[in-house]
Amino acid sequence: MGQDQTKQQIEKGLQLYQSNQTEKALQMWLKVLEKSSDLMGRFRVLGCLVTAHSEMGRYKEMLKFAVVQIDTARELEDADFLLESYLNLARSNEKLCEFHKTISYCKTCLGLPGTRAGAQLGGQVSLSMGNAFLGLSLFQKALESFEKALRYAHNNDDTMLECRVCCSLGNFYAQVKDYEKALFFPCKAAELVSDYGKGWSLKYRAMSQYHMAVAYRLLGHLGSAMECCEESMKIALQHGDRPLQALCLLCFADIHRSRGDLETAFPRYDSAMSIMTEIGNRLGQVHVLLGMAKCWMARKMLDKALNAIEKAQDLAEEVGNKLSQLKLHCLSEGICRSKGLQHELRSHVVRFHECVEETELYCGLCGESIGEKNSRLQALPCSHIFHLRCLQNNGTRSCPNCRRSSMKPGFV
Repeated sequence: MGQDQTKQQIEKGLQLYQSNQTEKALQMWLKVLEKSSDLMGRFRVLGCLVTAHSEMGRYKEMLKFAVVQIDTARELEDADFLLESYLNLARSNEKLCEFHKTISYCKTCLGLPGTRAGAQLGGQVSLSMGNAFLGLSLFQKALESFEKALRYAHNNDDTMLECRVCCSLGNFYAQVKDYEKALFFPCKAAELVSDYGKGWSLKYRAMSQYHMAVAYRLLGHLGSAMECCEESMKIALQHGDRPLQALCLLCFADIHRSRGDLETAFPRYDSAMSIMTEIGNRLGQVHVLLGMAKCWMARKMLDKALNAIEKAQDLAEEVGNKLSQLKLHCLSEGICRSKGLQHELRSHVVRFHECVEETELYCGLCGESIGEKNSRLQALPCSHIFHLRCLQNNGTRSCPNCRRSSMKPGFV
C-alpha cells in the first residue's frame, strides 16, 4: 500500500469513525497497519487506533498500540513523533490507573529536547501528569500541573485544552470539597464548548455536563444534577463512550442515594461496576463500592457495608489513591464504633490520620482538615491550598507550609 493510498484509507476511516461507524473504522485502520509500509502513515493510523480505543474504554488495546507507536517513532528517528507516542503511553497508563507509570512517561516527554511539538503538546503532558497526581491524591502537585496546563492553553489559544483542564479542575475541587469551584470550572468548560466548540467532538460537551452534574449533586441541587447527567449520558450512548457511560451511571446512583431512593441507586451502582470492571477503571470501582457501602450503612446492614469497604480498600491501595483510603477508614471507624470493635477502631483511626498527613489535607493556618466539609479554598502560587477565610483573617503573603519545609534540617 503506497503513501497516497494509506492517506486515503486513514481519512476514510476517520469519516467512518466520526459518523459513529466505529467497528468499520477500526477494521479499515487495522488493514492499513497490516499492509502499509509507509512509516509516517503507520504512525498516524496508530494514533487513530490509540484515540479510538481510549474513547471505547479498551484501555489494554490502547496501551498495546501506544507501545507499537513508540517503536515506529524510533524507526522514523523524529523527536516530535517520539514525544507524541510517549504522551499516548502516559495516557494509556493513566486510564489503567497506573499513575506512577503515567508520571514517569510524562517526565520522559518533558525531558525530550528540541521538539517542535513541545509548545503544542506540553500542556497535554502537564494535564495527564496532573490527572495522575490527582489519582494518587497528591493535591499540591496535581494543582501545580493543572495550572501549567492552563498556562499552555492560554499562551497557545488552545481552547480545547482549556476545556479539558477546566473539567479536571472541577474534579480536583470536588475532591477537596470546594463545591463552588467544583461547579465554576465545568461551567467554564461548557462556556468554551458553546463559544468555540462548533466543530469539536460532542465528547467535550458531554464531559463538561458530567462534571457539572457531579458538582450540582454535591451542592444538593439534585434536579440540575440529573438534567446535566442525562445530557452527558445521551451523548455517551450515541458515541459508544463506555468510560463516560460508567461515570454517568455512578453519578445517577449517587443522585438517587442523595434522594434516599436506595432501591433505584443499587442497580445503577451495579451497572456502573460492570462497565468499570470491563474497562479496567479500578479507581472508578473504588468510587462505586464506596457509594454502595454508604447505601448498606443507610440500611443498617453493616456486615455488607464492611464487605464493600474491604474490597474498595484493596483496590484503593493497589492504585495508590490516598483520599479513597482516608474515606474508607472513616466509614470503617464509624462501623467499628457501632459494633464495639475497639481494636479495629483504633487501627482505622490511626490509618485515617496517617492518610490526612500523607495527602496534606489540612489548613496550614488553622490546622483543621480540608475536604471534611464544603469550604471555600484558595491556592497560593506554590499550589498549597488553605481555607479562604484563614488567608483573609491572617493577611498571609507567604506560604506557611513552604516556610515550615524550608526550616527542616538540611535546608538551613
